[in-house]
Amino acid sequence: MVEAEISMKGTATSCTVVGALIVTIMFAAAFTIPGGNNGTSGIPMFINENLFLVFIASDTIFLIFSTTSVIIFLGILTSRYAEEDFLQNLPTKMMIGLLTLFIAIATMMIAFSCGLVIMLHGKYSWVPIPGILVASIPVTSFVWMLFPLLVQTFISTYGPGIFNRKVKQWY
Repeated sequence: MVEAEISMKGTATSCTVVGALIVTIMFAAAFTIPGGNNGTSGIPMFINENLFLVFIASDTIFLIFSTTSVIIFLGILTSRYAEEDFLQNLPTKMMIGLLTLFIAIATMMIAFSCGLVIMLHGKYSWVPIPGILVASIPVTSFVWMLFPLLVQTFISTYGPGIFNRKVKQWY
């Protein structure tokens, strides 16, 4: 039980730090519009570009999901860690936290890629391609490292237990 608590707290702490860093950095990026604003009207220069709308949408989604993941992981850190919490409450929070953090990282990379393409369109249109490929590395490595934890947590929480306990149907 003590090992499970230490593991849960360690994972939640790491994910909270990552989520908080992402929120902090990208919050500033949300107000730094690619291409700047029109000096007279204050409207963004690329407001009519489809990629700009994708940038704004992914930036908004990322901010919502990264903030949600930080709140969920803080909820895990402040849990009472009772024995019954380890059966469903804490693993469910961990899975939701990991999923929201993954969505936040994925949409952050989409926003970065869109901003790169918007800023370098025209003359340097080939430059964003390597940048987008490199931007996919964090998402891929996050999935590669944490997807097994997510699957294992899901199976141990909602699958049949070693004592054949009755489990709630998750669908």
